[in-house]
Amino acid sequence: MKKLLLASIIGLTAFSAAAQEEIKFAMEATYAPFEYMDENNQIQGFDVDLANALCDVIEAKCSFHNQPFDSLIPALKFRRYDAAISGIDITEQRQKVVNFTDAYYENSAAFVALKDKVADQNALQGKRVGVQNGSTHQSYLTEQMGKVTAVPYASYQDAFIDMQNGRIDSVFGDTAVVAEWFKKNDSLVYVGSPVTNAKYFGNGFGIALNKDNEALLNKLNAALKTVKDNGTYQQIFDKYFGE
Repeated sequence: MKKLLLASIIGLTAFSAAAQEEIKFAMEATYAPFEYMDENNQIQGFDVDLANALCDVIEAKCSFHNQPFDSLIPALKFRRYDAAISGIDITEQRQKVVNFTDAYYENSAAFVALKDKVADQNALQGKRVGVQNGSTHQSYLTEQMGKVTAVPYASYQDAFIDMQNGRIDSVFGDTAVVAEWFKKNDSLVYVGSPVTNAKYFGNGFGIALNKDNEALLNKLNAALKTVKDNGTYQQIFDKYFGE
């Protein structure tokens, strides 16, 4: 009888573990400090740590999947993944096709260039500026800076290399991301002040989900509030953005 009871307990435990909810997060892992590949080819970063903290609250398992940035929202629409967390700006245009959680990071954007190459943002007129394909930065250049040529890249790493080699004049990206480049390259300068146009950048980053997945949206929003209230969010923030 004891053996039978023990077998039942083991079986129930195994079933419970197997039945644990898994949340599949898609992200584009060349966007340090939000997501990047470490020396062991594992995805790390602010977004990863935050997603893991949210999954802990929900008591779910997280998995992370590296995808091109411009495929993230289409992948949600086709239900390949449950959510996308990848430094995605909440915009009115995107909200037409996906839902977003509450904002988890306030964002602005910045132009960078090599020293003595571009005097100010007015001097970008007629120049070639690298952006990530499918990003709000690309939309901003196309819609607000018509005489600037937006050059799309699959990743900002490729854009940065092309700027160093003189193929483009500047790169336009999220302020926290381009700040990472300054730590490794003293030949860079900011071009003008950060851009905070609310239509493109003023609503912060959110986690994107399929519009039909209201249940997960509610769980993530509740978990986000919990990690902000209990100090976990601040610990993660300080790890990546603290002085």
